[in-house]
Amino acid sequence: MLAGWAVKRQYARICVPVFESEGTLLSLTNREIADIFERCSDMLQIRGDNIHRVLSYRRAAETIRAVPRDLRVIAEEGSLTKLKHIGKTIAAKIEEMLATGELEFYTRLQAEVPAGLVDIMHINGVGPKKAKLFWKQLDITSVDALKIAAEAGELAKLPGMGAKSQQKILDGIEALARQTGRSSIGTALPAAQAILKLLLELPEAQQGALAGSIRRGRETIGDVDILIASDDAAPIMQRFVSMDNVARVLGHGPAKSSVELLTGLQVDLRVLEKARWGTALNYFTGSLAHNVKMRQIALGRNLSLNEHALSPVDDNKDIREDAAKILCDSEEKVYHALGMQYVPPELREDRGEIEAAQQGALPRLIQRGDILGDLHMHTTWSDGKNTIREMAAACIRHGHQYIAITDHSRSLGIANGLSIERLLEQAAEVRRINAEMGDRIQLLAGTEMDIKADGSLDYPDEVLRQLDFVIASLHSSLGQGREQITKRLLNAIRNPYVTMIGHPSARQYPNRAEVDADWDAVIAAARDEETILEINANPLRLDLKPELARLAKEYGAPLAINTDAHREAQLELMDYGILNARRGWVEAADVINTLPYSQFRSWLAKRR
Repeated sequence: MLAGWAVKRQYARICVPVFESEGTLLSLTNREIADIFERCSDMLQIRGDNIHRVLSYRRAAETIRAVPRDLRVIAEEGSLTKLKHIGKTIAAKIEEMLATGELEFYTRLQAEVPAGLVDIMHINGVGPKKAKLFWKQLDITSVDALKIAAEAGELAKLPGMGAKSQQKILDGIEALARQTGRSSIGTALPAAQAILKLLLELPEAQQGALAGSIRRGRETIGDVDILIASDDAAPIMQRFVSMDNVARVLGHGPAKSSVELLTGLQVDLRVLEKARWGTALNYFTGSLAHNVKMRQIALGRNLSLNEHALSPVDDNKDIREDAAKILCDSEEKVYHALGMQYVPPELREDRGEIEAAQQGALPRLIQRGDILGDLHMHTTWSDGKNTIREMAAACIRHGHQYIAITDHSRSLGIANGLSIERLLEQAAEVRRINAEMGDRIQLLAGTEMDIKADGSLDYPDEVLRQLDFVIASLHSSLGQGREQITKRLLNAIRNPYVTMIGHPSARQYPNRAEVDADWDAVIAAARDEETILEINANPLRLDLKPELARLAKEYGAPLAINTDAHREAQLELMDYGILNARRGWVEAADVINTLPYSQFRSWLAKRR
């Protein structure tokens, strides 16, 4: 097996029922069921099935990954078909997997399309047609076999290939072996922004933007897409492929070039005329499901939509060559031409945004300027790198009206957690510094307290009542079952002195998945008790994830977006939290730390 490939895409045990002792069938998880549907989608694409059938399985996989509840519980309620993109056929397949641990449809697909072809499709430049070509012509069904054939010169002999294409395949395999998976947006976005800034400094560049999943604010990024509008692409392309951080040029053409950075991140650049900017940016931003629905709406208006233009069609839906095309130099014009509100990129996942845009009912998404405070940060008292004064001064520069100092509690010894005595000493210092700051900023004395394995809290109530702001977080025993994790969270939420649950699902990309909890019960309790649920802005957390943030919004549970900063520089992470919240349809009114300080303080006093 190629180094690195084994951890690039990990799939569940599939079509092999697994039993505990005494013959009890182990249940497939939501994630495992989603993986099966995703592979079905890929294999249907290789087989050449209708795009709508391919998308039906991909959309089902996306829905299942986003569902915060156990599919088994939803199935027992008879509510599977109430989930978006889950019709009767897909629901029946989910019930089959829940009952048997396997999917007979996937077994049949494996008999037709070797599963290794799906892995081959993740090599740069290899789509379903080439994967099928390698399979049918050379009986290649794995990445390793493809590498052997390329090194032997066999690929160059195939129709439509050649020596250059063969070398690109070898380069793609090497790049794949170096990758460990998708990149965190915290890694990919700064790199992409730096490249975009560099290219926009060229006199030939008229306009530029990031596209793809990075523009939509996805937590993880595969490849980076950059678009530049220009009448003279050559200097822009040359500057792009000659950047100092380029490890390999994967393609260099007049309108599109691709490079692999030293970090292993692939970046694709397209240069286009400004008159077609709107349709191109919309197309390359995606998502695929959003774009497919946009094209369907266009056809309903006798128009064909692609990255170049909106083109009138005849009764057979063929493009009319005698009719003028509609060029859109902005995305707003694309949506307007289709009778819709402009849809912010973060919402473009086909999760109801198109229907809302048609009705003029999209939310006014939260923006960075709406945030007036940061309620989660650490200092040198525990594992932070800056003092209380330094963090306060930095927050003034960021325009905050108020902050909470929330160092770790005593159980987290690895983070220099505070004993009760040190906690109360720190609270006194916070209040002294707050008095010194005057009207420049308001400091709250707080803590980030552990929710222990048995559900008890790290400090007693008589200590907590002396603080202004109390965060309770899961840091240990994260592998406990659903019932115990849920009880721990509910116990913290119902404590009258706990103000907020920090990074509620405890996930950390890429090493730690979210805990298993009954999120309906947790979020309902947070609403009833007016306990804040955090959207942690650190790009390795982004927790609550967008789907849970949206669920919290729908329940009416209070949210807060915080940096969890451990040093001054990490205060900049707020932008990632805003992106994450926007993906969850969150508005300023849903977020507590958008309140001016006087109103925020009144809210705190009222809930106590």
